[in-house]
Amino acid sequence: MVDMPWQGDACSLVDEFRAKGRSPREELDATLAAVDRSELNAFSFVDPALAQAKADVADVHLPFGGVPFGVKELSRYKGWPDTDACLVFQDRVATTTETGIRRAEELGGVVPFGLTTASEFGGLNVSVTKLNGVTHNPWQQGRTAGGSSGGSAAAVAGGITTLASGGDGGGSIRIPAAFCGLPGMKGTAGRIPRGPQTSIHPMTVVTGVMCRSIRDIARYYDVTSGYDSRDPYSLPRIEGWEHNLGSYHHELRGKKVVITPDLGIAVVNPALAQMIVEAGQELARAAGLEVVDVPVQLPGLGLEWAIGNLASLKAELGDLWPGCESDMTPEMAFGMHVAQESYSLDMMARSEEARTRANETLADVFDQVDFIFSATNPDAAFPANVSLNTRVGNEHVGPENNGALTIPYNIVGNPSLSLPVGHLDGLPVGMQVAATHHQDALLLDLGVLWERERPWPLVAPSAPC
Repeated sequence: MVDMPWQGDACSLVDEFRAKGRSPREELDATLAAVDRSELNAFSFVDPALAQAKADVADVHLPFGGVPFGVKELSRYKGWPDTDACLVFQDRVATTTETGIRRAEELGGVVPFGLTTASEFGGLNVSVTKLNGVTHNPWQQGRTAGGSSGGSAAAVAGGITTLASGGDGGGSIRIPAAFCGLPGMKGTAGRIPRGPQTSIHPMTVVTGVMCRSIRDIARYYDVTSGYDSRDPYSLPRIEGWEHNLGSYHHELRGKKVVITPDLGIAVVNPALAQMIVEAGQELARAAGLEVVDVPVQLPGLGLEWAIGNLASLKAELGDLWPGCESDMTPEMAFGMHVAQESYSLDMMARSEEARTRANETLADVFDQVDFIFSATNPDAAFPANVSLNTRVGNEHVGPENNGALTIPYNIVGNPSLSLPVGHLDGLPVGMQVAATHHQDALLLDLGVLWERERPWPLVAPSAPC
């Protein structure tokens, strides 16, 4: 009899299954009970009957055989709600399963059991919607879990499940990972294929996983990465992500890193900035990296780029807009109005110019260094239900300054990994480690080194649920 979900990582849970210490069905039932008990509001939909049937026949010899798996509600799973976290589509049902999710189940053996909450259409880095309400940070009720993969992060850090899917179009894996004390990887664009029937523009979105360890990330790569014809920009498959984990340490020695907490663009809490400098230096020493002083001043990407991204949303809403405005969050509805009224050929041109500037600026930095260390978020998690414009005195506490540190790597496509580095006022904060395109393996090896140097709590103190 299992009283609570597994509190280790997903890989160790599979080991426990194989050793017959617990069964996939026992783990699933404990997970479902934890969902019922939890006050995090991390799930928007649960399918116990389907999940139990799958758990009963799970093959524990597969990489994630029998592991309960939360699916981010912005992803599609055939037969489940396909809401995009919005009231507009609350009755829509998915007719296909997302490629990465299908691979995780068919090749990896995960047991999908429900949908984790997300921000509406993935448009904000918070998890507050009219459809689902507020998702809370497991480290402190009333604080944001981040977004858009906030429900996945809260469920994993909250001790409910070891594994849940994520997506990252501007920081939506790394932001909630940092807020909830987890590692979070945005791979090189195209590493894990998207689709089927996905919009290609603006070519900033990648998919991935919310989990508790670096080896979980590597194993998820083994299962889900590799070319798929429905994503014409997906990359060829590389074997051995988990097997080779830790084998690149010799390649790290002598490589150069610049430590720049704010990337020259964000307003970062001074206490956090100092933590990033100290943690970056510690990781550099452990890896044998040379810390160099290189100016980093990333350009502002501007309103033009953000508004341009709403084109795919307009395509999805179609003739429902603007009649559906009252069913949308005020921020997304406002963005649609601004885009409709002001988007033009000139603005699109400025957007592309901004993208080119970002690419050239990052390329110039990476001509001089191999890695860039920064904060992941400008501060610890802010209150969960604040609006974009909320202030306390002269300080921003909302998400408007968030994303400034993560979005550049989505625009340009570089891999970047958020690592837990400590706590501010009892809340987790993260350090973002970025590299040139296709150097995902080196980032994962840096993650392994950091995991050994300074292990992080796998679940929040309030867990198990």
